Amino acid sequence: MKVIKTKIEGVLILEPKVFRDERGFFCESFNQREFLKQTGTDVAFVQDNHSHSVQGVLRGLHYQLKQPQGKLIRVVRGKIFDAVVDLRPSSPTFGKWESFQLEEENHQQLWIPPGLAHGFLVLSESADVLYKTTQYYEPEHERTLKWNDSEIGIQWPLEQVNELKLSEKDGAGMSWKEVKKEILH
Repeated sequence: MKVIKTKIEGVLILEPKVFRDERGFFCESFNQREFLKQTGTDVAFVQDNHSHSVQGVLRGLHYQLKQPQGKLIRVVRGKIFDAVVDLRPSSPTFGKWESFQLEEENHQQLWIPPGLAHGFLVLSESADVLYKTTQYYEPEHERTLKWNDSEIGIQWPLEQVNELKLSEKDGAGMSWKEVKKEILH
């Protein structure tokens, strides 16, 4: 596994070794011992999630105020634009965002440590996204940062989709100003 550091501390791109031949491919999608060795991060995953979405679906930007989740994201079918926002007050990149393109072809995975908001936009006809979490989903602690907050300024590639599709919850996310006030309070 190859590990690539990003601009936001702790966020990592993981490239597993992929063995291809005329039959298809094989890759080890997760190995606890190798993850610890390569990232220095000792985590226990408690939940696996599978999201299937059609083109134009934007999910996020989600986070949990209490019991924040670390997430290991991978796309097994399709292609997504994945975005994270650093919500850790002590971080030098607090309030900054970064984006990644994850797709079935490159097998890259994204490690998002606890304390970041996460969301993605489906660019392909559909996408299947699998992700492991370090904490259980706790709906009473879940929050949504507005996906298009002008102060954060994520540059979503909306020109690559025919129609944007948001859930009511995701469309009604909190502004960065509101999120910051709640986090720093």
